[in-house]
Amino acid sequence: MKNFDPQFTDLPDYIIKITKEIWEDRGLHTLHKYYGKDIIVRVPATIVVGNDNVIASTMATLSEFPDRTLLGEDVIWSGNDDEGYLSSHRIYSQATHVNDGVFGKATGKKLGFRIIADCYCINNQITDEWMIRDQGAVVTQLGLDPKTYAFEQIQAEGGIENATRPFHSAIDILGPYKGTGNKHELGQRYAAILHQLMNANFSTAFSQFDRAVQTEYPNGITGHGQESVDAFWLGLRSAFPNATFTIHHTIGRDDQGMANRAAIRWSLEGKHEGWGRYGRPTDAQVYIMGISHVEFGPRGINREFVVMDDTAIWKQILLHTG
Repeated sequence: MKNFDPQFTDLPDYIIKITKEIWEDRGLHTLHKYYGKDIIVRVPATIVVGNDNVIASTMATLSEFPDRTLLGEDVIWSGNDDEGYLSSHRIYSQATHVNDGVFGKATGKKLGFRIIADCYCINNQITDEWMIRDQGAVVTQLGLDPKTYAFEQIQAEGGIENATRPFHSAIDILGPYKGTGNKHELGQRYAAILHQLMNANFSTAFSQFDRAVQTEYPNGITGHGQESVDAFWLGLRSAFPNATFTIHHTIGRDDQGMANRAAIRWSLEGKHEGWGRYGRPTDAQVYIMGISHVEFGPRGINREFVVMDDTAIWKQILLHTG
């Protein structure tokens, strides 16, 4: 790869190796090397600008979960040497809640949860990032539910007037990455499926997914079968029936020796007007950041991974309702 350290054989190798070096090998100082000084990191809870803030956040997480491991399940990528690369990195993280921190008093509980991070990589650095951690899975395993955690977070931040507002489109910052992915048929295929689901064509769950599909959905929920697909997407869309669904980035890949697959970063923005995943309608204005990965088999999609942060969604609802 042009202008990358020669130790890295390709983009997935770069992403997986630096993730381990930073987190598990305690090479936090290497963030000065691998992250741009003015990097923009968007997470459902907020937006962070600058490498120093990323390092501070990383140290706080490692203090609370010192044995954390980040297992790279897949890197679905696009781009080239001249314009840079976009990696969509799916991680399964394991950690023990050893010390007090943002998740409260230490519980000693062992956790497992997913993260997907979309990173713009150029000249051996990451300079733009969208990262979603399944916070709902974390708090559920700690004995809370996402709504309760969001409520307690608002109280800890000084109440509704002082609480940090989650990320939404109005506070976004235009970063150095201007791409939208690639034009591969598999990415376009999954994009069309998501548009059909968001247009209330839920028969798509039965026509485009394998009967034996495995699903990995927010709050650490593993499911099997087309009914799992139907229940998740119907529950989400029915809660925000008139919200605007936008696909921001699409990648498809058919690498030799790997499953045909796709990665899509999307958002759902609008009012909580319907019954569904988030209970009684509240009319709260909500922004949902989502990233999805799928693998295709001979009978349609046979694995789907969707990462959202239910705690950030509930926080927006509670900030509206009081």
